[in-house]
Amino acid sequence: MMDAVESARDTLERLRFLFTTLSPIVSSGHVTRVTGTVVEADGFSAVVGQYCRIETPDGWRLGEVVGFTGSAFTIMPLGGIQGMYPGALVTPASRRTRVSVGRALLGRVVDATGRPLDGRPLFSAERGALRAPAPNPMRRQRITQPLDVGVRSINALLTVGIGQRIGLFAGSGVGKSVLLGMMARHSQADVVVIGLIGERGREVREFVEDILGDGLRHAVVVVATADMPPILRMRGAEYATAIAEYFRALGNNVLLIMDSLTRYAMAAREVGLAAGELPATKGYPPSVFSALSALTERAGTAEVGAITAFYSVLTEGDDLQDPVADAARAILDGHVVLSRDLASIGQFPAVEPALSASRVMPHVVNGQQMENARHFQALWGRYRERSDLIAIGAYVTGSDALLDAAVRQYPSMLEFLRQSPAQRVSFSDSQQALSTLVEAS
Repeated sequence: MMDAVESARDTLERLRFLFTTLSPIVSSGHVTRVTGTVVEADGFSAVVGQYCRIETPDGWRLGEVVGFTGSAFTIMPLGGIQGMYPGALVTPASRRTRVSVGRALLGRVVDATGRPLDGRPLFSAERGALRAPAPNPMRRQRITQPLDVGVRSINALLTVGIGQRIGLFAGSGVGKSVLLGMMARHSQADVVVIGLIGERGREVREFVEDILGDGLRHAVVVVATADMPPILRMRGAEYATAIAEYFRALGNNVLLIMDSLTRYAMAAREVGLAAGELPATKGYPPSVFSALSALTERAGTAEVGAITAFYSVLTEGDDLQDPVADAARAILDGHVVLSRDLASIGQFPAVEPALSASRVMPHVVNGQQMENARHFQALWGRYRERSDLIAIGAYVTGSDALLDAAVRQYPSMLEFLRQSPAQRVSFSDSQQALSTLVEAS
C-alpha cells in the first residue's frame, strides 16, 4: 500500500514539473520601453519570476520578469540595460530556474550565474532549484547539538546550535568580515558556503586569500559585487543558499555565511521600486521583508543535514533599530552585535555580550555553562552600565558587590573576548576559559 502511495506521489511530482517547465506555445514579443534599470515589453506570455531572452546588438541577454501592467511585462536584465533598443525581440525562457550545484564547486569562486571567477574551468553536471521552498516545519530536526565555530566569545557566551540561523549586526569598519572569515576557517562544519553580496570588488580577493585562506578547500564562494544589477545581487544570495541546500540534502553539516543580508534587502528594494511597488518603511516596499523571510527560512535543519547560517546585517549609523536590522532580529534565531566602542580601543572581535543573544543556547549546552554565561553577562553588563562613574572616579568601592567583582574582572573579561584572527579556540577550551574566569570572580 505504501509503495503505491509513493509511486502515485512520484508520478504527481513529475507531472507538476512538466506542467511548470514546459509550454506548448513559445511566443515572442518586443521591447517597448526602457526606464531606469528595467525593460518593458509586450506581445508574449510569461509569469512573474520567469526568465526571458532579450535581443541586443551584442547577442541575447537574460532578464527576469518582476511585474506586469495589463499585457506589458516589466523585465530586469541580469546584465543591465546597455544595448537595449526599441522593438528588440523578447523570448520567454524556462519557468523553472535551475543552477549548477555539486561537489565540483568546492574550492571554487563563482559569480551569481555560476560562472567561475578564479580563471579555471568548471564542470558541474548537477543542477538544483534556485528558489526552493523552505523545509516542512514539522519535518525539521530539532536543534540539540552545538557547533564549534572556533571563536571563544561565541562558543562560550553565545553558543550556536547546528542548524541555527543567527545575525551578525555591525556598522561599517568594526570587523564583521574578519569575524565571518574566522568562523569559516575555524568551524567544524563539513562544508562552508559563502555569499559575498554587494561587496566592493577590491575586497573579494582580500577576503578569499587573506581572511578565508586555506579554508577555501572545503568552501564555495559566490560573489555578486556592488556594481552588478540588483537582480543579480539577489540571485547571488539565492544561489549561495541553493548550493548549501544541495550539500544539506546529502546529510552534511553546512555553514552558510552571507555578507550581507542588508545589501540583499537593498537589492530587493531596487527591484520592488523598479517594478512599481510603493515604498513603505523608510523607503523599503513590503516585498523586501517577505523576501528576507523566504531567504532565511530555507536555511536551518531539514529531515537530513543542517544549514547553520550567519547573516551579517549592516546597521546604518550603528542604529540597531533600522528596518532591516529590526526585521532580521525578529526572523532569526539570535544575534551577535559588534560594538564600535570596543573596536575603537583595539578589541577584536568586538563582540558586545550585553546586546547579543543566542535563542537556542539553552537547548545545546549544559546547565553549568548557562550559569557561567549568565554570570559573565551580569558582570559585564553592570560594568558597562556604570562605566561613566568609574571613569570619572565617582564610584566608591564597597557600595555594590557585583560591581566590585566586575571592576576586578574587567581586564580578564576583555582578554577573554579578545582573539586574533589566526587563532582557533575549541569549544571545550572556550568552556574551560569561561569557567576559570567565573570561579575567579
